[in-house]
Amino acid sequence: MRNFWGLLLAYWLSERWREAWGLTFIILLLTGLSAQASVYFALTSGELVNRIANFHHPTVPTTPSSLLTTAATLAAIAITRDAGFTAVRHFFSTTLHRKWRQWLDERFNQALLDSNHTHFHLQQNGFGAATEGESSSPDNIDQRVQEAIKGMTGGAIGLGVGIAGVVLSLGFVGSKLIETSSPVRGLDLLGSYGSACLMFLAIAIYVPLNTFIAAKLGSVLQGLSTRIQSAEGSYRSELNQLLHRSFHVAVIKGEPAQKAINGRRYREIDHTWTRLNRVTAGYMGFELVHNFLGSRIVAYAPGLLPYVDKTISLQDYVTGAELATALINECSWFIHAMPDIATLRANAHRITELAQAIEAVQQPQNYYARSGPSVFEYKTQDTARGLTIQAVELMHAGDDQAFLTADELNFLPGEWTLVVGESGSGKTSLLKAINGLWAHGRGTITTPENVRSLYAAQDVKLQGVCLKDLVCLPDEADAHDVASVVSALEEAGLEEITEGLSSDGRDGQNWDKLLSGGEKQKLVLARILLLRPGLLFLDEATSALDSDAVRAFHQSIKGHCPEATVIAVMHDTSSIQSESGVDFFDSVLTIDNGIATKTPITDWRDTQE
Repeated sequence: MRNFWGLLLAYWLSERWREAWGLTFIILLLTGLSAQASVYFALTSGELVNRIANFHHPTVPTTPSSLLTTAATLAAIAITRDAGFTAVRHFFSTTLHRKWRQWLDERFNQALLDSNHTHFHLQQNGFGAATEGESSSPDNIDQRVQEAIKGMTGGAIGLGVGIAGVVLSLGFVGSKLIETSSPVRGLDLLGSYGSACLMFLAIAIYVPLNTFIAAKLGSVLQGLSTRIQSAEGSYRSELNQLLHRSFHVAVIKGEPAQKAINGRRYREIDHTWTRLNRVTAGYMGFELVHNFLGSRIVAYAPGLLPYVDKTISLQDYVTGAELATALINECSWFIHAMPDIATLRANAHRITELAQAIEAVQQPQNYYARSGPSVFEYKTQDTARGLTIQAVELMHAGDDQAFLTADELNFLPGEWTLVVGESGSGKTSLLKAINGLWAHGRGTITTPENVRSLYAAQDVKLQGVCLKDLVCLPDEADAHDVASVVSALEEAGLEEITEGLSSDGRDGQNWDKLLSGGEKQKLVLARILLLRPGLLFLDEATSALDSDAVRAFHQSIKGHCPEATVIAVMHDTSSIQSESGVDFFDSVLTIDNGIATKTPITDWRDTQE
């Protein structure tokens, strides 16, 4: 799915090909029936005009009953074609649209939310520092997956139906034009096919010429559509970010600055939209003129000469013109759909760009290596040997100099290590690197095999699922019984919310909105107590708790996970002992001047006194 055609054909070549081709066949069948109905419509329309013209004929006048019968037949054909074939085709087309979009959405979600954390790597600094000629991180992934996929699939189906309509109309309507053809003065060489050849020649000149003009205008529309999608996405992203930092904007009274940002973002939308409106209005005028000339001049002109020469009757003349109009309309489908095709290509461009980006980060280190060294080696070893770090150097994108170096560090089972250092020294970066979430650097990280690890960050964002799911993650909720989950919540100090275990929240708000920062960190504690990881990373995981709560946090882990290796980043070290004065931590990892050094906590205390 890395190119336009690959993206369009993937569904039809997937494991759901029977569904895709079955719906496609039904749509093609209904399109063929609609094209055949257009032939009958043209024939009956010509017959109706002829009966009206002969209503007062002196010898064989049209009777009212025959006139009404023909009119009723014409109406029945129109209703069958429009309300029957076309409307039913629309139902199957929208069904195909829905299922194709669902399939694509599943593919992208599976790719983004894989065990390799592709969604995370897509947005990291290594992506933005891509070398010249390489694509950077795609903007507004949510818009691409939601809106661009919907627009692309709908546009592609419309394009396919239009192409099928053109081909089938050329077959049904074209054959009828040939069948009803007549000689034309000056074209005796063509015999009875004169009027049909003249009609095909007029259509062959008129439609391609206008299609060429439409294609040129369509390329302008495509460029503007791509630009406005990008501008809309940037503005949408800014508004989404505002929702996350709304409190901080209010505290610093930063509304004027935010207004300026929003205004700047929207000006790009307005400028592009203005140009898009001009081109769209011009295209509409061009399309209306094309329709008029096609249905009133091009369709009627070729048959006028044989009608004047009395080679054909009025009925045959009108029938031929109606057939020509139907053929022109079908062959002009590209002209009518060119704005949609331009939008389709713009949407497809955004989707293929995302697909290429996803494929690029399926092997994160290979991609990050384009913008800096990324040669981490991850191994496993016997559980008794714990976690080992060897010759680790961490770097930023585009920088060959390490900002943090750790020569050799070992963390044994059951050992608690406190990580300290100045802000920005690389404490969190080191934890991310151990967990495979840092882009640039080198070194070997060896983790204990068959040991569950858990990373608890300072800023806790809860997903919109029920409380039991939140506590059990990443396990399935069914893997743990209710009693165990309730016990973990009570041990963490959240007994007041245990009755809401199966709900997504309260009073229309989810748990992320309902719980305070401290309560969220206690919920993470409940998860730790339930899952009992053997390797635990606490990255400022108690920053929202008071001293007593921090002690209770650590004491609970000590009691329930005695064999766990714990590595904790803490700025406030006033609560690293129990109430009785016993150290929770066995060692301290100090990061100073870019070097990580591990010492026993007793030695570290000596340096602090």
